[in-house]
Amino acid sequence: MIQTRIHLGRPAAAARLARWLAAAALVSTVAGCVAPLLVGGAMVGGGLVATDRRTSGMQLEDETIEFKVASRIRDLATLGHVNVTSYNRLVLLTGEVPGETERSAAEKTAAQVENVRAVVNELAIGGNSSIGSRSNDALITTKVKATLVDAKDLQANAFKVVTERGNVYLMGLVTEREANRASELVRGIPGVRKVVRVFEILTEDQLANISHQTPAPIVEGASAPAR
Repeated sequence: MIQTRIHLGRPAAAARLARWLAAAALVSTVAGCVAPLLVGGAMVGGGLVATDRRTSGMQLEDETIEFKVASRIRDLATLGHVNVTSYNRLVLLTGEVPGETERSAAEKTAAQVENVRAVVNELAIGGNSSIGSRSNDALITTKVKATLVDAKDLQANAFKVVTERGNVYLMGLVTEREANRASELVRGIPGVRKVVRVFEILTEDQLANISHQTPAPIVEGASAPAR
């Protein structure tokens, strides 16, 4: 895994670190867990309003799904380190499990939870990641969010970011342009091994209207969603 080193010898580097630390205050300190990028409606001193493209009802639904899936997977008792992320009722499973039996069981369990539309199973088979690895993932997530905030042509809060073992998973309701732009930016961040796009693609008209229609999941670089 590539280790990230931060040098403070120049003003530009110090400024980048300040942005990363500002974003870190809004990110969960546990690797693999994602907190809202903006809390309370706006970023302090920023003027960027929190505009999650999901309805408030859908955001609550996703939180409920995450809780239920995580609880039922824990009940299996034989699994390793599993993280659950739901966005617009599309569930992403990341982390590690001992074998294919556990991997399949986790996917099946998630798919059976009420209101789950599809499951993207990115669980790796192997030993649980180390504390050092998870800390590095948390730092990468912080840098990804700071990079998206800095991008003037993107709405940072439209993206949900999950990092596992240096692999960055990007979720959200975005246009093809936004998906490509975000992927390009994230690939250039030190420490990122791979970018996996778990987006749902909107047309420009859909973005303008943000209707109640739910586009079909578009998953690139990841396992196919469960049927």
